[in-house]
Amino acid sequence: FQIPKMPGQDTAARAHSCCFSQGKKLSDALRISAYVFSTGLLMFTALVNTASWFMQNITLGNFWQTAWLEFYDHVEGDEWTIFLVGAALVPALAFWGFNGILLVADITGKPTFITRYRIQLGKNDPVDRKKLWKAIYTALGNQFFVSFPMLVPMFYIMKWWENTFSKELPTFQWFLVELSIFTVVEEILFYYTHRLAHHPVLYKHIHKKHHEWTAPIGVVSIYAHPIEHIVSNTLPVMTGPMIMGSHIVSISAWFSIALVTTSISHCGYHLPLLPSPEFHDFHHLKFNQCYGVLGVLDFLHGTDKMFRQTKAFERHKVLLSLTPLSESIPEPPKKEE
Repeated sequence: FQIPKMPGQDTAARAHSCCFSQGKKLSDALRISAYVFSTGLLMFTALVNTASWFMQNITLGNFWQTAWLEFYDHVEGDEWTIFLVGAALVPALAFWGFNGILLVADITGKPTFITRYRIQLGKNDPVDRKKLWKAIYTALGNQFFVSFPMLVPMFYIMKWWENTFSKELPTFQWFLVELSIFTVVEEILFYYTHRLAHHPVLYKHIHKKHHEWTAPIGVVSIYAHPIEHIVSNTLPVMTGPMIMGSHIVSISAWFSIALVTTSISHCGYHLPLLPSPEFHDFHHLKFNQCYGVLGVLDFLHGTDKMFRQTKAFERHKVLLSLTPLSESIPEPPKKEE
C-alpha cells in the first residue's frame, strides 16, 4: 500500500536537496578557503620572520650597526650633522643619482635598451631642452629652499622623541613595520591633498605647473609650485617618521625610497623589475584619474574607473621579461575617421 504523494512534494524535495547540496558546497568552499588562507598566512609569517632574522643577525644587521657606530663616532655624535646627512644629503644623492641615469636617456636617446621601454611612445624623444632645464632649476629650488628648511622644525620634533639619534639601530623587523605605516600615511595625505589641488581654483594657480608635463620624466616628480611641494610632496613623507619617532637611519632610508619611487612613477619608462609607473603616467595624461600612490583610495573613491578600462591598466604590473609591455600589450589601433 502506497501513500499517494501530495502535489508539489517532489518539487519541494528536490528544492530541499538542492539547497542542502549548495549549502554543503559553500561550507566546503569556506573550509578550504580558510585552510588555504591560514596556511598561506603561516608560511608568509614564517618566511618574513626567517628573512628578518637572517637580515638582522647574520648579514646586514651587524654590518649596519658597526657602520652606524663608526659614523656616529666620526661626527662626534653631533645631532645636527647626523640629521642633515641622513635626512638631506643621502636622499638628495639617491634622487639625483637615479635621475642622472634617466636624464642621459632622455637627452641622448641612449642607451636604446632604456628608451625601448618608453610608455608614451613618441613623447620626449628627445626631451625639450628648455623645458628640461626649467624643471631641473625648479626641482633644485624646491629642495634647497623648501625641503631643507622644513627639516629644521622636524629636527626638533625628532629630538623630542629621544630615539632618533640612538646608538642602537632599530631591528629590521621594526623597520618593516615603520615602512608600512609610513606608506599608509603617505597614501592618505597625498591622495587627498593631491585631489584637492585639482580643484579649479587651486589647479589654475598652483597645481597646473606640475601638469605642464603631460608625458613626465623622473625629475618632474618634484617640479611643482612651492606650496604644492610643501603640502603634497614633503609633508606626506615627513609625517610618518614624526608620528613614529623614528631613528635617523630609518628616516634616511624612507626619504630615499620615497624620492626614488616617485621618480620611477614619473620617469616615463616601464623598466624591467621596477615598480610600474603606468598608474601615475596615466594621471599626467588624463588629469582626473589616479590621484594616489598605491591606488587603494582611487579604487575606493572610483577615481580609477577610466584607467581600469585601458590597456595601461593591463600593463600596470612589474615587468618580468625583457620585452617592453608596449609591444606585448600594445594600444588598439586608432579608428579611421
